[in-house]
Amino acid sequence: MTDLVQVVTVVDSDDVANALVRDAVAARLAACGQVDGPLTSTYWWEGQVETATEWRATLKTTAERAAALEAFLVGQHPYDVPEVLTTPVTGGNPDYLRWVAGEVR
Repeated sequence: MTDLVQVVTVVDSDDVANALVRDAVAARLAACGQVDGPLTSTYWWEGQVETATEWRATLKTTAERAAALEAFLVGQHPYDVPEVLTTPVTGGNPDYLRWVAGEVR
């Protein structure tokens, strides 16, 4: 079985999140992705606490393709220091896992 990972990032608009997902899938870096939000994020930035509205993009790919997807997201991201987090998936529907692997080859 191929190792599946989820890669997550957040951006400041629905349009940007959907474009990142669409472009990553079109490039075969991810098999699929979802956008959810709006979310309220609170964080330290340049010495002060900030609060912003953001949208989360969650993409599914293989561990083998994760670094390429991460590089793509960082390169296309509008933020100076984008959040790009990769989490291994430890289980799931074997048919779905095979489908993801097949779509990112």
